[in-house]
Amino acid sequence: MSVQVEIPTALRSFTEGASRVGVEGATVGEALGALARRFGGLQRHLFTEDGKLRSFVSVYLNDEDVRYLGRESTPVRNGDTLRIIPSIAGGTPGAVAYPSLSRLSRAPPPTGPRPLSREQLKRYSRQLLLPEVGTAGQRKLLGAKVLLVGAGGLGSPVALYLAAAGVGKLGLVDFDQVDESNLQRQILYTTSDVGTPKVEAAERRLQALNPEVSIVRHEGRLTSASAFEVLSGYDVIVDGTDNFPTRYLVNDAAVLLRKPVVYGSIYRFEGQVTVFDARAGPCYRCLYPEPPPPGLVPSCAEGGVLGVLPGIIGSLQAMETLKLLLGQGDTLLGRLVLFDGLALSFRELKVRKDPQCPICGEHPTQTKLIDYEAFCGLGEAAAPKGPEISPVELKEKLDQGAAVVLVDVREPGEFEITHLPGSKLIPRAALPDRLGELSTADDLVLVCKVGARSAQAAEFLRSMGFAKARNLRGGIDAWVREVDPSLPNY
Repeated sequence: MSVQVEIPTALRSFTEGASRVGVEGATVGEALGALARRFGGLQRHLFTEDGKLRSFVSVYLNDEDVRYLGRESTPVRNGDTLRIIPSIAGGTPGAVAYPSLSRLSRAPPPTGPRPLSREQLKRYSRQLLLPEVGTAGQRKLLGAKVLLVGAGGLGSPVALYLAAAGVGKLGLVDFDQVDESNLQRQILYTTSDVGTPKVEAAERRLQALNPEVSIVRHEGRLTSASAFEVLSGYDVIVDGTDNFPTRYLVNDAAVLLRKPVVYGSIYRFEGQVTVFDARAGPCYRCLYPEPPPPGLVPSCAEGGVLGVLPGIIGSLQAMETLKLLLGQGDTLLGRLVLFDGLALSFRELKVRKDPQCPICGEHPTQTKLIDYEAFCGLGEAAAPKGPEISPVELKEKLDQGAAVVLVDVREPGEFEITHLPGSKLIPRAALPDRLGELSTADDLVLVCKVGARSAQAAEFLRSMGFAKARNLRGGIDAWVREVDPSLPNY
């Protein structure tokens, strides 16, 4: 059978840039196996060592998740389309209507309607004209509480639109400071905010936009110890995170607290958005039961992102949040929207509640929060251990004319911005397929931006017999700080 496989942006580096590949096979497993044989780098992304589909990659046959068909054994027909949906992470038949806000919040209903002030009638007049909002809906928004986890690319448009709409209380969770590289997409901030904690700069901007909105700053990392206390005071949680440990933490805490999550994720030109609520539909673990191994899925910091993309996805998240608060329309509960900016196309896929889900299934096995760094294979225990060299030591060896082979494992766009003279570019994901370009006799020094990816790459090379592979401690960032400040940084 001839089947078309749609390749997401994150995996196109393995298919020579192709976004759609034709393969032959009678089943999903045969078709994907043919794809992996043609493009060897995809094998470890799609299959486990025993040939099973990986749990952190969702595969859809046309518009149906193969996990609810026959998995790898699902038969395919001529003309079918397989869609690979990797974790980056109502209205249709089978969708569940979303409960109104009165069923979302445990807070007691207001004792009586409070009239809008003259200033409020003027400020919100355009949405008051909507029958789905009106004065009653506006009072709901003014009394609503929304938590934004992440005040970056996605959190920026969400925060601005919710504040403008008059959502009464906005909580902001972020631990970072504004960096110059944020300004291309994080529209909450301006050049004068560089170096300022994001929650501080965000509060200032949002209060300038709408002084009557209450901004609550939660500065610091969200952890298993703090998640219940932070999330419990809000009606809706908006997931604008950029890492897997926090994403699974937000999901699990929201499930246990019985709160909805408006989810969005972005990468390069593509985005995903949906609504999770375990009371009426699936949670994030129903879509992605397990995280990918560390380093397998590139982040926006590694692969890049067009600045307008988080604006589009974040605006959709803001829309879904307002619908939840107003109790209007059909939300994306049970539906995953995929956006492709290069094709300017939207596609909708069904997301089912997994009865075997460990936290929201019929017989949950997880009833409390866990160590999410360990769950995602991160943290000190999981960090690669092995030989390292400091930037100053490397500079001395190079000045002495030592035969050092520098292997840069970043992405091509990063390499183009800045790199060490004489270094060879082999992106980390391509390393297993390009071992023939290296010699086990060479003194190899692996380089990335901050030393994490290169540490993993060095560990991999040593396991493959390259005993002299070492990591440049601190990466390019440390080299710029300690050796050559004239090099550009990013």
